[in-house]
Amino acid sequence: MSFRLSERSRARLNGVHPHLVQVVVDALALSPIDFMVTEGLRSARRQAELVRAGASRTLNSRHLTGHAVDVAAFVDGQVRWDWPLYPRIAAAMKAAARRRTVALVWGGDWPRLRDGPHFELDRRAYP
Repeated sequence: MSFRLSERSRARLNGVHPHLVQVVVDALALSPIDFMVTEGLRSARRQAELVRAGASRTLNSRHLTGHAVDVAAFVDGQVRWDWPLYPRIAAAMKAAARRRTVALVWGGDWPRLRDGPHFELDRRAYP
């Protein structure tokens, strides 16, 4: 199945590093689960709001530099947060990153505070 980015998702990729944008576009075409981009580039103010709300634990997010995106699974016309959907999306994101030789990190692989919707460019390759 091949999905396509909505205009809203494309708008949310404004300011995101072009390599990560390419990975997202390619991954959506590979993914067995439709997904949308919920956030890309963030302002420091937005990041501080997320920290205050408990939705983030850092003021030094990769979103601040356009090196991260968050996605949401979209199934039967609804956003879904069920954990089993996100490893399937991550597999498509990782495959797309490998094809483009882009160093990608998935928040779902973090040993603490796993973040299934979060993908970022590896700091070692994209400081």
